[in-house]
Amino acid sequence: MSSRAIVVDAPGRHRLVTGERPEPGPGEVVVRVAAAGICMSDREVYDGHRDPGYVRYPLTPGHEWAGTVEAAGPGVDPQLVGRRTVAEGFRTCGTCERCRHGETSLCTAPYAETGFTHPGGFADHVVVPARLLHPLPDDADLSAAALLEPAAVVAAAVRAGAPEPGERIAVLGAGTLGLLAVQLLSSCSPGELTVIDPRFERAELACHMGATEARTPELSHDVRGHFDLVVETAGAPSTAADATLLARRGGRVVLTGMFAPGATGIDPVHLSLSQLTVRSVFGASSAAWSFAVRAYVTGRLDPAALITHEFPLDRYADALALVGGGDPKTGKVLLRP
Repeated sequence: MSSRAIVVDAPGRHRLVTGERPEPGPGEVVVRVAAAGICMSDREVYDGHRDPGYVRYPLTPGHEWAGTVEAAGPGVDPQLVGRRTVAEGFRTCGTCERCRHGETSLCTAPYAETGFTHPGGFADHVVVPARLLHPLPDDADLSAAALLEPAAVVAAAVRAGAPEPGERIAVLGAGTLGLLAVQLLSSCSPGELTVIDPRFERAELACHMGATEARTPELSHDVRGHFDLVVETAGAPSTAADATLLARRGGRVVLTGMFAPGATGIDPVHLSLSQLTVRSVFGASSAAWSFAVRAYVTGRLDPAALITHEFPLDRYADALALVGGGDPKTGKVLLRP
């Protein structure tokens, strides 16, 4: 059986290759990919802007995907074959102190992640350890399920922020992470749920998904020091510092966006005098994945509402060009192998 895959040989160079379908090793499964999402991290891989310690060329990217188990390797339950599924991206060791503590996103083994150091989902098939699977119901929408990876990251942020009913909550950014955060946070019965984003179209969409108010960054100065919890999702140069200014004294801030070198630092004087609790999120633990999958299966999370474009695998370049292109009408872009 043949199988196609996008291969990024080096920054700015890619090709579509066709070969034999990969075979699973012991403890592994082969998943037929139904849909794979493209995010800014994939754009960074292609442009060569990702930290060299977190990418390995040549590479088949794609860390946001969903599909159906097509083959199981030795030692894997054969009943998994035919199951719709997603899988955790971090290939954690499972034995270090952090993994044993349940904090799998803090695994101390060398970094390994599907789509960055191992072949990912921009392909007809992807091979992953069976222990990382999160099986889905037989009727699951696999296009929507492809967004469960960013949803798991958001779930990690929500769990870290520990929202309580009636609290005043702000979300910085109305991209994929921000809109998923709005959906999860709105189910926690906040007293206020304000989204801050310079793009009117994205902010308006957030209000349809559960936000009670949308503001531009310029109009957010009036609500500095107002929020019990601030969830930052944009990763823009100033948003980490902005998030701490929005939180009330004694409030909580969770940084979820990926920042580039040179981002504005957080004022340590403000941080100490305001007695803020600041957490950061990179990836998602197994517990956060379970949280996101449960929210999706029970209907509390609707990732399909974020999808605006779908492309076949051979139009990878066209799909990638949309991501980060600046059009506020562009939401989540999928490849459909």
